[in-house]
Amino acid sequence: MTVELNHTHDAGARSWLDAANAAGCDFPIQNLPYAVFRRTGSNELFRGGVAIGDQVLDLAALAARQELQGTALDGARACAHEVLNGFFALGPTVWQALRHALFALLKDDAAERSIAEVRECLVPLVEVEFRLPARVGDYTDFYTSIDHALNIGRLVRPDDPITPNFQWIPIAYHGRASTLGVSGQRFHRPMGQMLPPGAKAPVYGPCARLDYELELGIYIGQGNAGGEQIPLADADQHIFGLCLLNDWSARDIQFWEMAPLGPFLAKNFATTVSPWIVTLEALAPYRLPWTRPADHPQPLAYLEDPGNRAHGAFDIQLEVWLESAKARADGSGPSRLSSTSFRHQYWSIAQMVAHHTVGGCTLHGGDLFGSGTISGPGPGEAGAMIELTRAGQSPIALGNGEQRGFLEDGDAVLLRGWCEKPGAARVGFGESRGMVLPALG
Repeated sequence: MTVELNHTHDAGARSWLDAANAAGCDFPIQNLPYAVFRRTGSNELFRGGVAIGDQVLDLAALAARQELQGTALDGARACAHEVLNGFFALGPTVWQALRHALFALLKDDAAERSIAEVRECLVPLVEVEFRLPARVGDYTDFYTSIDHALNIGRLVRPDDPITPNFQWIPIAYHGRASTLGVSGQRFHRPMGQMLPPGAKAPVYGPCARLDYELELGIYIGQGNAGGEQIPLADADQHIFGLCLLNDWSARDIQFWEMAPLGPFLAKNFATTVSPWIVTLEALAPYRLPWTRPADHPQPLAYLEDPGNRAHGAFDIQLEVWLESAKARADGSGPSRLSSTSFRHQYWSIAQMVAHHTVGGCTLHGGDLFGSGTISGPGPGEAGAMIELTRAGQSPIALGNGEQRGFLEDGDAVLLRGWCEKPGAARVGFGESRGMVLPALG
């Protein structure tokens, strides 16, 4: 595992597109995240694009011109499809070649002829719609925040909040890929069984304790052969990039059905991801040492590596906002519920990948991991409403005078993420937005 900074991380680099140089822009030239898009309401084919400022660079259109050559052209052509799986499969050498070629074409010292050609391939962000950027064959959701585990555990097992295995393995369950949706997803409140407090028999009905979970999504780039383990030191070579992910959760259904197995109906009705995938290369300036407190169990050998210790963590700032139907109607805007950083996660992304394969599991390009709920150690850093409200016992106040113990119909949850520090360019993830509709049952 090696992390090297290069010219694409130069905080002083500027684009000839003025919007990419604006303060607070999520998509400067140092970012260049990928999505799959088309013009809203058109019959165009979806295809791959890269965000720059307030525009999307159409990679299918660019590949048809004469501005790219060799490996970079191979990458752009692989992006000219309705999903990016083929591009993922080409591997890190091609990923980097295309990123560097796009950086050169978008930089303020690019040739005038090239600038004119690239301008013809730009589509305003306000004019596009997105779909899932990859064909996700399998989806795995992890449980890797010790602060989240403690907060939840104290609600259900006050005397023994963390299970013995949490500090030894990156815990996960296999989720449902069929209900993954891109930002803007609208879904109906799920139906299911739940056991009311004090009852001896369950009841069937709409979920009453609907929640969100603030997570990052991890897209696998290149997979592995069946039975072939991915060593921790090589895990980064198999990760294409990260997005925002909301793992919606029906808490009352979940607590009834998770005895003795993992989540089922409580998690399979919707998962919302942001459209943009930020590459690991773009995130290189924001990597930090991965640490484990000295008095905690240290990882077994296959989950231990000097490179992971040196830069296995990511300092990604994250926020959760809630927009109620009332706030939407009166124009008062969403309320911020919490904020934290991904640097607090107990297990690293590379450890998730390595552990996933040690039993013989095959990963494919386009597979998606959820990081697990991201909660920090301080007040207001919880990544789920069940933590913020102590399972609804202490409702949280919204900015317009409303309160929430759990989510209500018409609520929209917005996840936002970015990286920012002195001496480095801001790298943003955009937004993941999903809305709760009334139950159909």
